[in-house]
Amino acid sequence: MIRRRVGQYQVVTSEFGAVVADLDYPMTVVTCCLEGQPSGCLVGFASQCSIHPPRVSVWISQANHTHDIALRCSHLGVHWLSAADRPLAELFGAVTGDDADKFHRCRWRPAAGGVPVLEDCGRWFVGRVLEKRFDGDHTGFLLEPVEDHAADRWPGQLGYQAVKDLEPGHDP
Repeated sequence: MIRRRVGQYQVVTSEFGAVVADLDYPMTVVTCCLEGQPSGCLVGFASQCSIHPPRVSVWISQANHTHDIALRCSHLGVHWLSAADRPLAELFGAVTGDDADKFHRCRWRPAAGGVPVLEDCGRWFVGRVLEKRFDGDHTGFLLEPVEDHAADRWPGQLGYQAVKDLEPGHDP
């Protein structure tokens, strides 16, 4: 293992890339709305982190258009994508809000906190932002669910391995 400094971060160059390469993180679309303008992005880092009280954390890339908007929002929407939701993953992962209005290309409606929820996604929740944490090149948002929906039918999770071929809509 070799350690080196890059800016303020210590980088470990080792087999870490190989350790995580085959993991199949659940893919989500995180949405928010600021001053009537919806925003959203594909997120590969999200996890339930407490049962009582219920809490979920999501991490948004600081390079993402949605990141700076999410920092100013009181609520975020988290949409757990199913195997049938690859078109939503492509829209929110391969198109940047810097160049296009993604919400003109999908069905959505406002929910708690004015957050857009994607009508074609069967599992989602809106969470009130409790904390923000800057973790390397991503920012973590700790969320308290305030509104949710779970469709009766679930064709199974869309994981990272099914979308790793997507070209990001923004520079990494």
